[in-house]
Amino acid sequence: MTGAGGGRSPHPRATAGGNAGGNADAIAFVESPVQLLNVLEWARASATGDALTVIVLSPTDPMSRGQLRRMAELARDEGFTVRWQEARGGAGAPLRTLRELTPLLRKAGRIVIGDPFSRYVQLLLTLVSGKELTVVDDGTATLEFIGQIARGERLVRWHRRGSRGPRELVLAPVTAAARRRFSPSDGRTVEVFTSMPVEEVPAGITVTANRFEWTRATFGPPRIAAGADMVGTSLVETGVVDADQYLEAVTALARTHGATRYFAHRREDVDKLHRLHTVTGLEIVRPDLPLEVIARRGPIGRTVLSFPSTVVHTLPLALAGTGVRVAVCDIAPEWLKETASPRAQGFLSGVTGTARDIHRLPRLPSPA
Repeated sequence: MTGAGGGRSPHPRATAGGNAGGNADAIAFVESPVQLLNVLEWARASATGDALTVIVLSPTDPMSRGQLRRMAELARDEGFTVRWQEARGGAGAPLRTLRELTPLLRKAGRIVIGDPFSRYVQLLLTLVSGKELTVVDDGTATLEFIGQIARGERLVRWHRRGSRGPRELVLAPVTAAARRRFSPSDGRTVEVFTSMPVEEVPAGITVTANRFEWTRATFGPPRIAAGADMVGTSLVETGVVDADQYLEAVTALARTHGATRYFAHRREDVDKLHRLHTVTGLEIVRPDLPLEVIARRGPIGRTVLSFPSTVVHTLPLALAGTGVRVAVCDIAPEWLKETASPRAQGFLSGVTGTARDIHRLPRLPSPA
């Protein structure tokens, strides 16, 4: 395995060093570790000769910040310029960020976006026009994004309910402008770089497959451990799944399949994780990098148990040829909270149903 700082040569598309102010041909905006990982995957897969500057619009939660710091190190090791932007550090941060980034946006020929649903990114897009756009994978949200663009709908995350509060009404013009920017016109191209199975592709949008070639070339192959590992999800934190039902499901899966480790999602609540450990005895692992990298570095269980999430699409690609089996347990309707979005059940079923190279587990019985 070759880890960070392992003497790799910079990627041929990269410009080593560089000015943080940037004379980059392409600027990437990322807000999560997975988005930055997929920017690196795009940089490897892309045939263009663009220089690239990565702008990290730093989130506030500690786990995301920690993983982003580690991913930023990997990006710098590849020769890319990374600029850390405290975009949410106080009341004046948004205006300061917009002021500092506007000159960079105007110079760039291509803008690479990690999260098209981000109000921050949408606001930045209103400052420029005529740029080539690339949307890199932000997980299962990519499926919803492409479908909404194809149907001409407003951009709303799948787990949000349809009601529009005061904040949404104020930002509605920004979202509408962003939706127009994501719709190809006047010869301007929009590329979507994704590992998701995309069926509904709007005219003028180019879909490029993300096969995790950079991850496989950089890390592993991993040592395969006996038994099973489990992948956590933030469905409780996003208000989709009831916490008690989730605990019952994790307990049943761990007992049935002999799981010993639980890889926590970076957004999972500390108290919930403590409860999971107490009840199940699972070792709770808080990864310092995205799971695709962690699994590729190893060790990883021969079976990886997951609920419907991005990893049911990405892990089979990252672990291709290793013999690791990804097994998925569907979300039962009775696990959903009453406040969950009406689209939640159908969307989650679709996430599992469209995944390739996975093993679909029988639905768990409801607790007595």
